[in-house]
Amino acid sequence: MSSRHSLRLDAHQHFWRYDAARYPWITGDMPALRQDFQPDDLRPLLDRAGLDGCIAVQARACETETDRLLVLAHRHPWIRAVVGWTDLRSARLEPSLEQWADARVLRGFRHQLQDEPVPAAWMQDAAFNRGLSTLQRKGLIYEVLIKARDLPAATRLCQQHDGHHLVLDHLGKPDVQAQGLREWAQQLAGLAALPHVSCKLSGLMTEGDWQSRDCRPLLPYLHTALELFGADRLMFGSDWPVCLLASDYIGTCALVEQAVQPLSTSEQAAIWGGTAGRVYGIEGVNP
Repeated sequence: MSSRHSLRLDAHQHFWRYDAARYPWITGDMPALRQDFQPDDLRPLLDRAGLDGCIAVQARACETETDRLLVLAHRHPWIRAVVGWTDLRSARLEPSLEQWADARVLRGFRHQLQDEPVPAAWMQDAAFNRGLSTLQRKGLIYEVLIKARDLPAATRLCQQHDGHHLVLDHLGKPDVQAQGLREWAQQLAGLAALPHVSCKLSGLMTEGDWQSRDCRPLLPYLHTALELFGADRLMFGSDWPVCLLASDYIGTCALVEQAVQPLSTSEQAAIWGGTAGRVYGIEGVNP
C-alpha cells in the first residue's frame, strides 16, 4: 500500500461542449477554446501534473450548467467539488437551492460579475446581497469574479458578508499588460485583510501577453498574493482550458511551482490542495 499523502487539487477549471451561442464570451480571437473540453481531456493532464482531482466551475450563467457539472462529477469522482450558477437575485432562490439539497458535491456558486455593464452597481444590488446572505446562511461558497478596477467594490461586498468563505477568482484579474502592479496590490490588500476571503492563484496566464508566452512578468503578482494572503488562504487553479490561450497545462502549473518554491513544505501543500480542501470541505487525504 502506498503512503498517505495530502490531496493535490486543481481548484479551478471548466468543462464545456462548445456552442458559439451558449458561450458568447469565447470570442473570435480565442480559436483554441472553440471546441469541446471534457473530463477525459483533463484527466491525463492532472496525472502528468501529479494532481488528484479538481473543482469544476461554471462557465455559463444558467442552472442547466449546474446540473451538467453535477452529472459529470457523479460520473467522475475525481471532480471533487462543483461551483455552479443560480440567480442570487431571484425571489425563488430558496426553491432553486432546494433542488440540489442532496448534491453534496455542490459547494458553491459564481456569477460572471466582470461581464455586467457596471459590476460595482451589481454588487450593491439589494436582491443580490439578500441572495448572497442566503448562500452564507446555508454554508455555500460564493466565488467573486471581477477585474482589478472593481476590487474596492468587491472589498465592500465581502466586508458585509462574513458568515462563510468567499473566494476571489484569478487574483482579481490584475492588468498585467498595463503594468498595474502597485495599484492592484494596494486594492487587493483591503480584501486580503478579511480572514474569511481566500484567493485562487488562477487565471493569470491570460492576463499577460498571450503571444509572447513570457511568464516572468507574472511572478511579482503571485509573490504579492503570497505576501498578502499567506499560503493558508491561497489555492492553485489552472483555469483550464482558458489557460491554453497563453500556455499549456504543465506550463501553467510550472508558473505557480516557481512562485511557491521558497515556501515551506506545509505552505506548498496548502496551496496545492490543503486550502481548497478546507475551504470547500473536501476530504484532504488519499490512501
